[in-house]
Amino acid sequence: MSQIMENPKGGCVLAGINAVLGAIDKVCPIYHSGPGCCMQTTAADQGQSGHKSSCFVSSVSIPSSNMLEKEVVFGGINKLRTTIQGAVDIMDADAYFVLTGCTAGIIGDDIVSVTNEFKEQGYPVYPIETPGFAGDSNLGYETVWNTFLDQVIEHDVPKDEKLVNIFGIVPYHDPFWSGTLEEIDRILSKLGLKVNTFFTKHQNIEDIRKCSAAALNIIVNPWLFQGPAKKFEEKFNVPSIRIPGLFIGATDTTRFLRTVADALKLDERIVEAVIREEEDYVYSYLGQAIGVVSWKRFAVVADAGNAVGFCRYLANDYSFTPVLVIISEPIFRQEDKERIIKEIQDLEYAAPPKVLFLTDQYEINKAIREEEKEITLLVGSSNEREIALEKDIQFILGAFPMNERLVFNRTYAGYRGSLTFTEDIYDNN
Repeated sequence: MSQIMENPKGGCVLAGINAVLGAIDKVCPIYHSGPGCCMQTTAADQGQSGHKSSCFVSSVSIPSSNMLEKEVVFGGINKLRTTIQGAVDIMDADAYFVLTGCTAGIIGDDIVSVTNEFKEQGYPVYPIETPGFAGDSNLGYETVWNTFLDQVIEHDVPKDEKLVNIFGIVPYHDPFWSGTLEEIDRILSKLGLKVNTFFTKHQNIEDIRKCSAAALNIIVNPWLFQGPAKKFEEKFNVPSIRIPGLFIGATDTTRFLRTVADALKLDERIVEAVIREEEDYVYSYLGQAIGVVSWKRFAVVADAGNAVGFCRYLANDYSFTPVLVIISEPIFRQEDKERIIKEIQDLEYAAPPKVLFLTDQYEINKAIREEEKEITLLVGSSNEREIALEKDIQFILGAFPMNERLVFNRTYAGYRGSLTFTEDIYDNN
């Protein structure tokens, strides 16, 4: 190995696939992998996301072929076949997805032929041929949606001009994913839209099959989902807009609503009425706390989407001074980095902060430790708590991995989520 990374944030691509499938109601992953992959990949994402995991099947309860030396030498197809049969006999799922671990990927077992056998018998069993070594958790999110686009989503579904699909909020890899999707759903529903979040409201594989009916895909992420978005438009004629970061507070959430309204040509009177109502709700609370929270010089360590949201809210809506923003997930395309930097540095009321792209915890701690400007507030993950204690900085646990708090439907997103974020600033004072 040419490089060692301290405390990587997330797991392999298999962990990302498992996390996404685990968030969909009544979907069952089936592992064709070595022993331990089910538990370890669940622990890598679900296990570090505010102490919640899939309600349907997760960790050691996931069906697995548990490949050993015999399967490595002679192939594991027969064992996979019996594993799938056991899963469809026991698990009352609406769909089953066979996932390949590193072992199956190396020896080249043909899982497609086995899943086709079960499809011919009427079972909704689908293959995902992406061994863990192919990438990280974020790739898992895109891999799942590429599989859905190729094998699950239906053609010729009647179009619904009020239906939108939400992408870019990655289950479990974002500890606040449930609450964030619920807030997005709440806001867009007030505009008269129907919202596919896919991971809340007990939405299931049937919602995924019919999602080609949508009038618009809304990608709430500065870089993810580029390939699937293109495929959505080419195969199903569903256009996409990209919201380049999580929107937190009145300024960016209002911008989000107007962007969606413009894309869908919604009635401006309805849109502006919703904005007035929501902004009044937020400002009526913030007005009660003027002077309670003292001025801060802050740093953020988070994935790109949340880092953009945290920085813009604290600077634009709360007039704090940004010092340092560290994007802690691997970003490879230069155009993505430039988009992220633009959103972080194009602020209304503050000088732009330093922006770094670091995934190694040693390098992250070093950057915070050696920052010349004073930092009085740090928003980060459980991995940054230690450096915050070392430098005596006020710390807010707001990013993945998150091991010290239980999270159900909590969120910092949108209008109402920003009030929770502000409460946490005061609570941690």
